[in-house]
Amino acid sequence: MSSVHPTSQLGFAKGTNELYNKARGEYEPKVLSQLRAAIQPLEPLNVVEIGAGTGLFARALLAHEERKSVRNFRAVDPSEGMRETFTKYTKDDRVVLSEGTFAETGVEDGWADLIVIAQAFHWCLEHEPAAAEFARILRPGGVLALTWVREDIDTPWLDQFRIRVERDERGTPSSRTGLWRQLFTTPAYTKSFAPPEEGGFTYRSPDTIDGLVSAGLSSSRIVVLTDAEKEVFIEDAKAIIQRGEGKVWIDEGKGIFEHPHRVVIVVSRRV
Repeated sequence: MSSVHPTSQLGFAKGTNELYNKARGEYEPKVLSQLRAAIQPLEPLNVVEIGAGTGLFARALLAHEERKSVRNFRAVDPSEGMRETFTKYTKDDRVVLSEGTFAETGVEDGWADLIVIAQAFHWCLEHEPAAAEFARILRPGGVLALTWVREDIDTPWLDQFRIRVERDERGTPSSRTGLWRQLFTTPAYTKSFAPPEEGGFTYRSPDTIDGLVSAGLSSSRIVVLTDAEKEVFIEDAKAIIQRGEGKVWIDEGKGIFEHPHRVVIVVSRRV
């Protein structure tokens, strides 16, 4: 699809996504609670997730304590490989999975109460048609929610780790650049949505060197490196984590330390 970034097409292609599904952490329940609070009192909900990937967010939402408030769940992703992994691990009668993009979801007009895009909207190449598509499929009063879970780069060693990951990503789209905010100035957005409301929080989860290195290796750009290039990345990443400026141990004997995260949630309401 022309509207899909080439790195995404390669890095999330068929056969590349088992590591992504395994290495990326589970969603903190507070992420789901905050999203749910943003759309009250609409329930039960018709939910569309665009860029659904391997189903990490979908499974978290459908298993959350608010699961009964989801009537139907449409999962959309352009990658055959991602959809293959999604189907393998996501078993729920409410879910329908299909091929699509931010600008072409295939969802009916006004069907959705909630559109959620988790860890994915920075890949959007065309903000105006995406905004028009969001407006088309959301019912009046419905909510568009963009969310990312990032490393908390206020922690020195995690900042160093992220810089090392981004060196091999070589300028591929990142939520940190803020280019995704162009969505909010497009004519289609300003015509159909209230101004965005941004919030978030920080939290810490347990992690290990191998776990964090695997998460780095699951990046779409690093997935397609040569074996030799991956070995260099692994050596560099392990050295940064082992040096660990500001690292807080949970159980040093078992190699378990705190992994600080920063969650960003941006909510827009369809007028």
